[in-house]
Amino acid sequence: MLRKILAVLYTALAIGANAALAGPALAGDVADLREGDMKKLALHAEPVAVPDGVFLDAADAEVPLAQWRGQWVVLNFWATWCAPCRKEMPSLLRLQQAMPEIAVLPVATGRNAVEGIERFYEEAGVQALPILRDPRSDFARPMAVMGLPVTVILNPEGQEVGRLIGDAEWDSAHAQTIIRALMAGNAQ
Repeated sequence: MLRKILAVLYTALAIGANAALAGPALAGDVADLREGDMKKLALHAEPVAVPDGVFLDAADAEVPLAQWRGQWVVLNFWATWCAPCRKEMPSLLRLQQAMPEIAVLPVATGRNAVEGIERFYEEAGVQALPILRDPRSDFARPMAVMGLPVTVILNPEGQEVGRLIGDAEWDSAHAQTIIRALMAGNAQ
């Protein structure tokens, strides 16, 4: 299996240098990398437009999603009261640490007091992740987030290329391999 992953990754990296060849034919190759929790990851045949989003930080300042345009983003919708969300948050921090070239953005959706988020971040040891909030679900609703957690992968153009409903180990080798393959330009 490791040989298959390495072969697919090598092919993805090699072809990624030629954007003209990085079409839907390779989407199946990236999809073939899905194992473990990543089997729940739905990859889109074509990138999906994402509405403009504006979050609030811990000090109630507005933070536009567009701030991360030009960068790959792992956007995680979560809540302090959501047990699976709390379980997966440390893996999101470890993903950010393992792949500093991407932005991991947890967005507390719905009613989540800043104090509660800060307390959870301290308990879970994830203070290095930003505190972003969508208190009235103004962004989550148009993103069709019906339950939590939901994690969306955005390309540098700010378009959705994949979505995973439920919790996952985002720092797993499988998750990182898929993200790297997507970054190589081989899923679209």
